[in-house]
Amino acid sequence: METPVQKLIKHFGNQQKTAEALGVKQGTVSGWATGRHGVSEVHALVAQKLTGGKVKAVELCPRLVAIAA
Repeated sequence: METPVQKLIKHFGNQQKTAEALGVKQGTVSGWATGRHGVSEVHALVAQKLTGGKVKAVELCPRLVAIAA
């Protein structure tokens, strides 16, 4: 099953293009993909906007559930 981060990377084509779209370094995207660290709330919200909602912010950053509640 595809993870939300994998879905995000697939949307943009690769880690480098994802990083460029979100204004982060490729290593940051790699860290998201490997689970070394999570996607920040801000980057999750930007990703949702840039993907037209195909990748939901709350899927990328589950902490957003607590903020929205």
